[in-house]
Amino acid sequence: MKRKISIMLCIILFILTGCRASVKTIRFGAADIGGMYYSFANTFTELANEEGLDYTFKVRTTAGSSANLRLLADNYIEIGIVQADLISDAYKSNNNLRAIAGLYTEVCQLVVRADSDIQSLNDLAGHTVSIGAEESGTELNAKNILEFAGMPSSIVQTKNLDYIDATSELKSGDIDAFFCTAGLTTTVIDELSKECDIRLIPIGEDVIQKMLASSDAYTSTYIPAGTYRGQDTDISTIGTKSVLLTTSSVPEDVIEHLTTLLFDKEKELQYSTSLKLELNEDFATSDVPVPFHSGALEYYEAQGYNLN
Repeated sequence: MKRKISIMLCIILFILTGCRASVKTIRFGAADIGGMYYSFANTFTELANEEGLDYTFKVRTTAGSSANLRLLADNYIEIGIVQADLISDAYKSNNNLRAIAGLYTEVCQLVVRADSDIQSLNDLAGHTVSIGAEESGTELNAKNILEFAGMPSSIVQTKNLDYIDATSELKSGDIDAFFCTAGLTTTVIDELSKECDIRLIPIGEDVIQKMLASSDAYTSTYIPAGTYRGQDTDISTIGTKSVLLTTSSVPEDVIEHLTTLLFDKEKELQYSTSLKLELNEDFATSDVPVPFHSGALEYYEAQGYNLN
């Protein structure tokens, strides 16, 4: 009898461990807490985990776009959001990158306290500015904007801070401004505007034109009046598309399911994140600088999308 019980226990244990082994993990590279990557990643993984697939979806906090590209190459994450202006160069060194969809327009925002003497990019001279976390898309954009505005590091003191630290140091006066490239309405800036009076600094037309000339991934855009508390005018700036990326090694059926989920749950994602997702045929599938994953293509072809 004891022998039979032992055999049965071994069989049960084998079945249980076998079931566990069949459940794989898909890791989603997000970015700083308070940013829109993080908000989107959490909502999307929650929806994916409700689907009952043989996969567990988890969020991995990262520094942002550049970090997500590196982590995709290192197989530390399986999917991640990346700014379009970083993707072309990354694809040259990692041709396993694959697109799932363009998501929304990320907007470069420069924030100061309302009582600041900074009114334009030229006024940043002699001030301390956060340019975002290291390996973030914000860092790349901020450096380019400062360079095109004629504001080298010898004139502007820059710091690498994540969004939470940047808002904290702006409130305390330890920095005078911070850059943030993210979808509107950006949670961390929205919360900051409720805690202290802030202003947004426009990106000058001369700098915008230089940014547009530097990369086809940039667009001229604006932050609409009323986006944040106390903002009563439109703010001119630049934007770039956010792209949901994966790699060719992720199974086709998984990516097809996730692409379907993305489009089917568009309203839930928008309500939960406050993002203005642009999940239409033109935005989601055009001007994406890497090939689409075969699983995403299966979805788009089924929908009759023209990707030529």
